[in-house]
Amino acid sequence: MKPETRYARLGDDHIAYQVVGDGEIDLLLTLGSFGHVDAWWDFPPVAHFLNGLASFSRVILLDRRGFGASDPLPDDRLGDWDAWADELVAVLDAAGSERAALFAEAQGIVPALTFAVREPGRVLALIIGNASAGSPLDQDGGPGVTPDAFEGVMEQLIETWGTDRAGLMFNPDKAADTHFMRQFARYTRAITGPRRAADAIRAATSWDGRPLLPLVKAPTLVIHRREMPLVPIEAGRYIAEHIEGARMLELPGYGALMGNDDADEVLEEVRGFLTGVPGRPRGGRALATLAFTDIVGSTARAAALGDSRWASLLATHNQVSRQYIDQFGGRLLKDTGDGSLATFDSPGRAINCMRELGAALERHGLDIRVGIHTGEVDVGEVDVGGLGVHIASRIVEVAAAGEIVVSGTVRDLVTGSRFAFADRGSHEFKGVPGEWRLFTVTQG
Repeated sequence: MKPETRYARLGDDHIAYQVVGDGEIDLLLTLGSFGHVDAWWDFPPVAHFLNGLASFSRVILLDRRGFGASDPLPDDRLGDWDAWADELVAVLDAAGSERAALFAEAQGIVPALTFAVREPGRVLALIIGNASAGSPLDQDGGPGVTPDAFEGVMEQLIETWGTDRAGLMFNPDKAADTHFMRQFARYTRAITGPRRAADAIRAATSWDGRPLLPLVKAPTLVIHRREMPLVPIEAGRYIAEHIEGARMLELPGYGALMGNDDADEVLEEVRGFLTGVPGRPRGGRALATLAFTDIVGSTARAAALGDSRWASLLATHNQVSRQYIDQFGGRLLKDTGDGSLATFDSPGRAINCMRELGAALERHGLDIRVGIHTGEVDVGEVDVGGLGVHIASRIVEVAAAGEIVVSGTVRDLVTGSRFAFADRGSHEFKGVPGEWRLFTVTQG
């Protein structure tokens, strides 16, 4: 479910913002000119990242004036950097935040650095991603691109903005993922139009925040991708070298930090930096609730619809599944071809998510069945394994269309909740010792 969009006042202007999560740390997130508080949640990879941040913090999102859901801003004020920092103050005040960590990616560094130096008492920590402290053009003492290369990028941006080719500039590694490209195009159209997007980047050519770097006193984490074309890795290194005590994290690739395949790695680093508590373990054993889904009659549907129509329906299934799993704080591990595997930190969340997901997919003409089990799993970099996964995969085979079948472990863990169950008897699973008592969720 999307959080409520509210408005902070700055003079006569209104700044759109949202608050999600209830962690002890306030975390203000800004992408500069290229965010949209509502459209973020319609883009499943980004929603996954935001929910990840909200799992350990109170996240505050905002749209810069002139973009997204905020009031317009005249072109000649795009480079008013102090006024941009005032927007952060207005939103933090409206959200009741006295002190927050700032997470600024790309152009978001402009108000973040200004605010961090101007009001150091309100800045708990600073996280800077894929950003330059100065103009994107060549500059003395700092990295940049040539004016000709810059104008070439601007022409390409104007030509492709809002189209299915827009993602090629920002996520070229996903060129073959047509579904991602369509989603990204829709996301960019929600932010602003092509000319306005280019104007915002051109305005940044007058920005020089390098003198501010030595004045930053907050603990700082700099995250940068090594192959960023418009913002070279040297720009991130320059920032880390000139903020006292800053830590530098270099990542492969050239995409944004949010919504990429390594988003969970970024979340782990941010969690550890802000809380001192590491994120999801990279190895060993962990307790997890596993939910397998399976599209009922997928083979017959695919044959009846044909390859093209079935591929389109399957893409819808994958998008809706990720959206609901993210909304309920789960982690989509993989699409299984005609279903999915997700993990949750509690069985109650898993059941609630699967009930909502089943209803949503039914509206798209898809029936699913669900199997849920809680147990220890072997944790890998991008997947989980072990007997617990095997059990959950066998449970889903017992379920009928529209049913959520759970293990006795899950039923016992949610005892005292509003859930009700019907006994499905004891079952033996190949390769799994003993008998397993199963139950169908009938109310919740």
